[in-house]
Amino acid sequence: MTSPVVTTDYFVLLVALFLIVGVLATKFSTRMGVPALILFILVGMITGSDGLGIIYFDNVKQAQIIGILALVIILFEGGLHTKWSTVKPVAIPSISLATVGVLITSTVVAVAAKVILGVTWFEGFVFGAIVGSTDAAAVFAVLKGQNIRERLAATLEAESGTNDPMAVFLTISFINLISIDAVNYYTLIGSFFWQMIVGLIMGLVIGKLALKAINGINLESSGLYPVFAVSLALLTYSVTALIGASGFLAVYVAAMLIGNSELTYQSSIFKFNEGFAWMMQILMFMLLGLLTFPAQLFTGEVVLKGLMLSVILILIARPAAVFISLIKMGFDFKEKIFLSWAGLRGAVPIVLATFPMIAGLENSQLFFNVVFFVVLTSALIQGSTITTVAAKLNLLGPRKVEPPHSLELVSIGKANAEIVECEADEKMSITGKNLEQITFPKDVLVTAIVRGGELITPSGQTTIAPDDILYILVSRDSKKELKKLLKV
Repeated sequence: MTSPVVTTDYFVLLVALFLIVGVLATKFSTRMGVPALILFILVGMITGSDGLGIIYFDNVKQAQIIGILALVIILFEGGLHTKWSTVKPVAIPSISLATVGVLITSTVVAVAAKVILGVTWFEGFVFGAIVGSTDAAAVFAVLKGQNIRERLAATLEAESGTNDPMAVFLTISFINLISIDAVNYYTLIGSFFWQMIVGLIMGLVIGKLALKAINGINLESSGLYPVFAVSLALLTYSVTALIGASGFLAVYVAAMLIGNSELTYQSSIFKFNEGFAWMMQILMFMLLGLLTFPAQLFTGEVVLKGLMLSVILILIARPAAVFISLIKMGFDFKEKIFLSWAGLRGAVPIVLATFPMIAGLENSQLFFNVVFFVVLTSALIQGSTITTVAAKLNLLGPRKVEPPHSLELVSIGKANAEIVECEADEKMSITGKNLEQITFPKDVLVTAIVRGGELITPSGQTTIAPDDILYILVSRDSKKELKKLLKV
């Protein structure tokens, strides 16, 4: 009989190896031009029962719970980094893509699924709803660090952050239509508006309360602030979901509100959540890879039908959704082509594919296998060519400049000061001037400048050049005024 201690140690070892392999896979994915999520999934498939046989995992319910938890963390991290000033101009197009676009995509794919998979109409619509939304985890990961035009990148990020509720609603609704004899259609319509409107309101309300709580509480250790922020994100999702509204939407909205406000220990919270989101992505995609059995996935039937549905999704359904939902919204033909191509599928469709399995639908295993293949195809083909397509369409923007962010100097309550790190941009008012010519707010001191990898000790005659990295000591009372001065 295996000792419980040995079993626990074995599990801890596997988690450690998974994370190490995931981190290394991320590095290699950049060199290979392949999205990291593909490598994460492959690691899970290779170590699973149909691969090396190291781990046997087939618990769909556990996979769904972990997948939802990971998506909450990923959406929260994505929302924190989403700038309202960037998203505001594309809010309407993004919402249109997240609602009308998902509905059109789901409908086109549903018709194709009815014919290709030979299922009923309602089952076809279940499949269409599952793959109807773009995936926040995939989009955030692929676009991070890329110099896609800001307007297009913001549209994709806002769409992927807000279209999950529509996909979840459609999936659950069509499963209910199959499973329940008498369904009230008016109740379904009311449920949709309840999820969207209440989810938005809950995100705003809890986001404001969370912001006040983070800024108002005096914790003994700065390391507790990121943990507190994550706890509030999980609270936002759970409370909203428990009243039948969209927890995903609430989390994304709350994160946007927090990320665009003055936030205590902002840098610590952002960095922690970035690392935590990566960890959850690694574990989630590897777990989903474990849940897949390659012997069932790479059969002639699944590959052929999966390829046919992938082609229809990528070349017909997504373009139709983009061109129709963005009518008269200021996007030209090339931009719509790019938005069509950049509609990545990822973790959300795979997690949603577990819903029919838990509900016990007849073709649920077929759906899961085909959805998984569609996601692999989308991530591999579209994800690895996004920058190339943008370059071909002449839609690349200038190199991204990291916005100013704070590096906390000491624990709150012990000093009322922070160090702000800022990369100078040629559009900034301070660029091209020496420090004596710049009217800084009171209690502000430029302590160091990094130029071309070299450290410069600043003096009054030091001129700020583009791409300089400035480290500025500032009192918290003057922080807002300093940020206005540094604003591009």
